Amino acid sequence: MMLSIPDVLSAEQLQQCRTALESGNWQDGRLTAGHQAVNVKANQQLAQDDPLTQQLGDFILARLAQHPRFMAAALPLKVVPPRFNRYTGGGTYGDHIDNAVFSVPGTPHRIRADLSATLFLSEPYEYEGGELVVQDTRIKLSAGHLILYSSGSLHRVEPVTRGARLASFFWVQSLVRQDDQRSVLLELDDSIQALRQQVPDSPELVRLTGIYHNLLRQWSQT
Repeated sequence: MMLSIPDVLSAEQLQQCRTALESGNWQDGRLTAGHQAVNVKANQQLAQDDPLTQQLGDFILARLAQHPRFMAAALPLKVVPPRFNRYTGGGTYGDHIDNAVFSVPGTPHRIRADLSATLFLSEPYEYEGGELVVQDTRIKLSAGHLILYSSGSLHRVEPVTRGARLASFFWVQSLVRQDDQRSVLLELDDSIQALRQQVPDSPELVRLTGIYHNLLRQWSQT
């Protein structure tokens, strides 16, 4: 699954995040890289224990919880608290695959990464390069929009040759582990919503909604 989700943040909310990040204490991103990634990672990040990381991360999680498209696509069970990165002056992140499991800082909890997410915080015209490349797909979304994709995908961030690319990123453990099953559920949900708009009194809505929940009951892992 790869899905673009628009308008996670409004223009006003985006500006609030951008203003806060201007005074952020950016650190070398290699401090959080594993043995393999340290050789291909050249960016900046806010520390995971930085109060600004927690403040903005909580804000983004609250927005996501109210975003029906994200909830329908990800079916989130657990979410690794959002982190923040910055690419500038040739900053890049070479080909890599995300870790399978992440620890939640300050807790004993561990989260399986089924889905990776990048929330773009800079407009495309503010920087050159910086495309997120997932497999062979190049992604450069408007600020406030999010891309959701399988955590098992090979991906990279192209060098930023002008300006600065700001983003938030995080991982999701879904109620439904299998990517193809999540795709089926999303397609079914989209069909139900379309039918509800076209024929709101259709008796088939009850039947299709029941099928959706029975599939979710069969496939979900809690």
